[in-house]
Amino acid sequence: MGGRDEPADLRVVTDALRFPEGPVALPDGSVLVVEIAGPALSRVWPDGTVEVVAELDGGPNGAALGPDGWCYVCNSGGWLYTTEANGWRRPTGQADRPGWIERVHLASGRVERLYERCGDLELQSPNDLVFDSRGGFYFTDHTKRRPRQMGMGSVFYAEPDGSGVVEAVTGLVSANGVGLSADERTLFVAETLTRRIWAFDLVAPGRIAAQPWPSPNGGRLVAGLPDNNLLDSLALDAAGNICVASFDNCGIWEISPDGASRRFVGFDDYYATNIAFGGDDLRTAFVTLSSTGRLVAFQWPRPGQPLNFLNRPAAAAAAS
Repeated sequence: MGGRDEPADLRVVTDALRFPEGPVALPDGSVLVVEIAGPALSRVWPDGTVEVVAELDGGPNGAALGPDGWCYVCNSGGWLYTTEANGWRRPTGQADRPGWIERVHLASGRVERLYERCGDLELQSPNDLVFDSRGGFYFTDHTKRRPRQMGMGSVFYAEPDGSGVVEAVTGLVSANGVGLSADERTLFVAETLTRRIWAFDLVAPGRIAAQPWPSPNGGRLVAGLPDNNLLDSLALDAAGNICVASFDNCGIWEISPDGASRRFVGFDDYYATNIAFGGDDLRTAFVTLSSTGRLVAFQWPRPGQPLNFLNRPAAAAAAS
């Protein structure tokens, strides 16, 4: 399964966040995060100062910068929380209300709700999102888990102006992290409870070339992790490795696109929920450690993959 590393240069940017997720490392050195238990979208400055950009409803979960400069947010509808004796916070269940997709204007804090459904399908618990170079975005729906029921998850593809959304993938079990290969021909999706990562071949924006049976969802299995490596959100690095957060066994898994090579970076926490790459060379890894409310940073062995409308605006403009 590969080795376990613990970053020697780990630094805590802040420990004052309310179950953070969805880090977005901005060019000015600050990092946007959602505070799911806030609920809020906040900006963390390099000195650790936390500035609330917008108070939000429900449970903001994933975040990404869009082509219009707004921050797009997957909102799960909310979670219920408890605090353990050691002060660590953890969710104990999901709110009954359905979720939605919204965007936040960073300068004014204005919030606009874009999607609550896809045709006849009501969104249940949108979780994570990624933009392609044409300006559309893929987002996962984790769905709701109740004491005796669990829905099947999906991936949707949406226009940033609220004009249209389609279902791209269905049949997923607790769909969570989502990312695009650099050539935008492959969509990667992590399932939390199954501890699996799937790859979907894209033939057009929002359309996959589905693998035949016995694939349960049209995807190719990249990796299935053992034990309690419950998978959360992800990012890709410049080598195409899938860098996916795991909780219970708290850390970041670096997995090659074919699943053959795996490396684990561990942390003293319960919930590692997401990773983002920033800094001038995209070698600084920012990780949200949610049960202790921390945003931490350390050096990654290679640069992160540039993101559309954040790290490579020229390429994005050329594609529009």
